Amino acid sequence: MSEQYVSALQETDRSQVALVGGKAAHLGDLSRIEGVRVPAGFCVTTDAFRRIMAEEPSIDDQLERLALVSPDDREAIRTLSARLRLTVEEIAVPDGIAAAITGALARLGEQGAYAVRSSATAEDLPTASFAGQQDTYLNVVGPDEILRHVRRCWASLFTERAVTYRQRNGIDHRAVHMAVVVQRMVFPQAAGILFTADPVTGNRRVATVDAGFGLGEALVSGLVNPDVFTVRDGEVVSRTIAAKQRAVLPLPTGGTQETAVEAGRQEQPALTDAQAVELVRLGRVIEAHFGRPQDIEWCLVDDGFHIVQSRPITTLFPVPASDDGENHIYVSVGHQQMMTDAMKPLGLSMWQHTAMVPMSEAGGRLFVDVTRRLASPAGRAALLDLMGKGDPLVRDALETVLDRDDFVLPLPEPGPAGPPSRAASAPASAAGRAPAPIETDPAIVTGLIERSEASVAALERDIRTKTGPELFDFLQDAFVEHKRVLTDPLNLPVIMAGMEATWWLNDKLHEWLGEKNVADTLTLSAPDNITSEMGLALLDVADVVRARPEVVEFLQGVDDEGFLDELPKVAGGTEAREAIEAYLDRYGMRCVGEIDITRPRWRERPTTLVPVILDNVRNFEPGAARRRFEEGRLKAERKEQEVLSRLRALPDGEVKAEETKRMIDRVRTFIGYREYPKYNIISRYSVYKQALLAEAERLVRAGVLAERDDCFYLTFEEFRDAVRSDEVDQPLVQERKEAFRAYQALTPPRVLTSDGEAVSGAYRRDDVPDGSLVGLAVSAGTVEGRARVVLDMADADLEAGDILVTSFTDPSWSPLFVGIAGLVTEVGGLMTHGAVIAREYGLPAVVGVEGATRLIRDGQRIRVHGTDGYVEILS
Repeated sequence: MSEQYVSALQETDRSQVALVGGKAAHLGDLSRIEGVRVPAGFCVTTDAFRRIMAEEPSIDDQLERLALVSPDDREAIRTLSARLRLTVEEIAVPDGIAAAITGALARLGEQGAYAVRSSATAEDLPTASFAGQQDTYLNVVGPDEILRHVRRCWASLFTERAVTYRQRNGIDHRAVHMAVVVQRMVFPQAAGILFTADPVTGNRRVATVDAGFGLGEALVSGLVNPDVFTVRDGEVVSRTIAAKQRAVLPLPTGGTQETAVEAGRQEQPALTDAQAVELVRLGRVIEAHFGRPQDIEWCLVDDGFHIVQSRPITTLFPVPASDDGENHIYVSVGHQQMMTDAMKPLGLSMWQHTAMVPMSEAGGRLFVDVTRRLASPAGRAALLDLMGKGDPLVRDALETVLDRDDFVLPLPEPGPAGPPSRAASAPASAAGRAPAPIETDPAIVTGLIERSEASVAALERDIRTKTGPELFDFLQDAFVEHKRVLTDPLNLPVIMAGMEATWWLNDKLHEWLGEKNVADTLTLSAPDNITSEMGLALLDVADVVRARPEVVEFLQGVDDEGFLDELPKVAGGTEAREAIEAYLDRYGMRCVGEIDITRPRWRERPTTLVPVILDNVRNFEPGAARRRFEEGRLKAERKEQEVLSRLRALPDGEVKAEETKRMIDRVRTFIGYREYPKYNIISRYSVYKQALLAEAERLVRAGVLAERDDCFYLTFEEFRDAVRSDEVDQPLVQERKEAFRAYQALTPPRVLTSDGEAVSGAYRRDDVPDGSLVGLAVSAGTVEGRARVVLDMADADLEAGDILVTSFTDPSWSPLFVGIAGLVTEVGGLMTHGAVIAREYGLPAVVGVEGATRLIRDGQRIRVHGTDGYVEILS
């Protein structure tokens, strides 16, 4: 096929990104939208770029060296990228390419003024805009100057910022090619940027217009503050008119010049309100064409608006799909489940199939639509009460939206309703009722656990013979059983009994004794807590390892998942392997982000546990697990005796003490079970996963899947169809992989509206010292120590007395809790797993600290106020 060096803009579209790059492809699409004016021009294609790169053999060697450089090695990137740019700029443009460019110029008018603009193949894409990564040159005049600036655009593929951007986003430098757009210059009275969605809040109904005098370069470069117009529903709802002291204007001989704006004109608006509204109307047309919010560069000339670029806004969090035209409010599931990372499609799909309530997906995360509950006055009060106890930021975010009276219209109340009680704020059961009260009887918890274990054992037994389509039919029935176990008539009453008793103790003992969060001590070493037992059990594994020095030395060098097979070759290795295997038999289904079935379990990746075992060997003495549990139990017992003694000294003291004793017994009987349902869910997930991976491996052997883990990018239904038909949509798998990479960079909001507004909520507190980081008090006490900021459990390197600072902790982090002195997380609530285990181990903890991993530096000394809910960063 012959090479095409030049293509007219009106002949390009989104299907030709590989030939013309992202910018040119978008401009070609824009030029065919009715009513949208795009300056005429042409594109120097990637065929020309590839030929240029082939002209200089040294480029391959330079790219090879660049690929080996860390994204954080700025000096090496600066040096190598500068050398590459110089190499490319000095390459002579071959005659065939030069003739194609000058011929295209002659057709447009070779003495005209042009903008010469980069158009990389990884630019202006739905998942990565690459905005500002390559170069643009304005008001270029004459064929020789056009050719020189085309070379400069080719070279700008290797600017330091572009190279770093690709390194950080995992994009191969050789996989990106550069086309160049050559467009007739527009000399505007005003120019700027239009966002068809609010780039800060994400609200899709709000558009913002930035405007300044002259060329848009003054705004893009930050030379001036722009006028800002906010437009909603065809009306300017706010405007800020800046003092625009400078402007960038074209020079008659080519190039641009920064000039002063005359004093009398500086504070005049660059646009009228009517022009801003018309521009947004035009932006909505463009947005509808591309199917997503756009970042649009525009110019205003005498006869109206010209569009010189449109790219997707890639930083917005997607909105759950809804086609009813109604307003919706969504609450993040990840913030409740302590897993705010993006999930792969199979993980999302499996959680939706096994969840107790319908869930929507957006941005690789799950959300629950709470609109109807908020529309009912009683439902609203109960939901806000429950959310406030779990995570005050969620409640505040919901109230922020509800304060807009027109967003959620109230439903009529079916009958008289009094103030919500604690029972009313409990999660509704399957029948929609609050759980019935139960007796304080440990046999109830024992029975629940036994029934759960029997159900998992039956699943493991019955699934072994199921393969192919029969497996997926079996799993559909297994999901029904999954939900049946979770809706055991006693399951929710037991969970709520522990939570209710905790709330009662904290409220009443604060009222009667003036002491905060007393339940934190009274629940130490509560029985039947599977998650806290998991952390202590790893201390027992460390005892086995510690007694065998050769095993310790062997584990220090482990970097391969097959190390358990090698361990018996080391003196004492057989006993160590047996201890680790026994631990994995009990807890190997767990992992970080375990609600996503696609995440590797500890059984699949046992090296994850090795650093924690070695930390335990180093930081603890033999028998630490039993001692810690007994110390906690005795501390709780002493606290109980102290509280009851103090109560008896009060008026009506015997009555208060008797009631408190009943609640202490209740909380110690039931609070440990709070962690068990999640353990049951993840145990079942592990069984599902092994069966599904076996099917994926069969599809790989049959040539249907390229690799086993490609099944993670299919929904459950798509996976089932692939097994039945032996066919997979490979482009869809690739598209899903790219989308997942983009979703990983997004921060999910606690609350999201159907308008796309991401609402995070705020703490409305004035009782903390200035400069402190505010959060939610979940485990009493105050501790000072070294902050260890850990984003991946496998990277943890903790010493006794360290304070763990991380984004979130699900149950898999619990083994780290035995060796730390305190906990700070960005996500969490009173009854989420990290809070429950922090209380179980007696660790002062503050959760829900926005930006904690960014604001607290690794190694800093901090003081955690677990009773009052804030963190001090110490000098």
